[in-house]
Amino acid sequence: MINTELLAEICEAAGAPGHEQRVRELVLREVSPLVDEIRIDNMGNVVAVKKGKEDKKVMIGAHMDEIGFIVTHIDENGFIFFHTLGGFDPKTLTAQRVIIHGKEDVVGVMGSKPIHLMNAADRAKVPTIKDYFIDTGRCKEDIEKIISIGDTITRERALIEMGDCINCKSLDNRVSVFILIEMFREMKTKPTYDVYGVFTVQEEIGIRGANVSAMDINPDFGFGLDTTIAFDTPGSTKKEQVSALGEGACIKVMDSSTVCDYRMVKYMKELAKKKKLKTQLEILPAGGTDTAGIQRMNPGGSITGAVSIPTRHIHQVIEMVHKKDVRGSIDLLRHCVENLHTYDWGFK
Repeated sequence: MINTELLAEICEAAGAPGHEQRVRELVLREVSPLVDEIRIDNMGNVVAVKKGKEDKKVMIGAHMDEIGFIVTHIDENGFIFFHTLGGFDPKTLTAQRVIIHGKEDVVGVMGSKPIHLMNAADRAKVPTIKDYFIDTGRCKEDIEKIISIGDTITRERALIEMGDCINCKSLDNRVSVFILIEMFREMKTKPTYDVYGVFTVQEEIGIRGANVSAMDINPDFGFGLDTTIAFDTPGSTKKEQVSALGEGACIKVMDSSTVCDYRMVKYMKELAKKKKLKTQLEILPAGGTDTAGIQRMNPGGSITGAVSIPTRHIHQVIEMVHKKDVRGSIDLLRHCVENLHTYDWGFK
């Protein structure tokens, strides 16, 4: 159904915001044979182009970076302190392994005050990032030979399969990197419009890569490609779910940074029905994606929508997606890109 070995390689690679080079190498390896042109811009975005028959441009954005940390201090005992790169749920960090990327990779563990020594107020408090430090088991002298202020830190979690689901770190948004690569792999004919697949940087800290790419490309049409909340777990209600695992790829209606073009939403819904693809509609109250940059950061804007992949446990130590939703997202994205010329895009 999907190439889980490639997905694992992409997810397990380290790539905090602004330090996406390991992921970029994988993208270049996989996508170069599938497209007509490929380049890297000054920020590090990978722009892969499949040339079309007509003079219009489609931009698809999938960000390569993952939430992580950056080293800010090493104390006299060798314990490492850090600042976040992207949003974390702090309560999920206790005793978790991380990897510090210095002159070599060093495994550490997130430490905090032992529960045995907490008073009642400590125990009642929701933990914050400042409650944690990283313990590598090494002294200051040894650690400073390898680790410096400004080195990045990522989560340490390998991909595993759990039933029909996939569980790993960084599925936000490496699953979309995978989907975009696979879409190019499965495009067997020359597209009508030029297709720009952009593997973007620094989305987790402000949609930065997509912004500059959209200004450079100036697309007529656009698609964001990212994960979305699947709150289909105990304690949720139907109205809170946003999406559910196994119920198909999501067609984004809106999130906190974008209201998708109503023409694009209608087009995607009609095409999914025609191609007999199971889909969900996504309204995400908080959180934004590259969709915003693709839609607005170019003269006159672009007609933009998004394919979103339902994901449990987002911005935690591990995340989870359903294989059928990943497969469906590849299919939906490819059909949407290949059929843009068949739709009447006038305002009505």
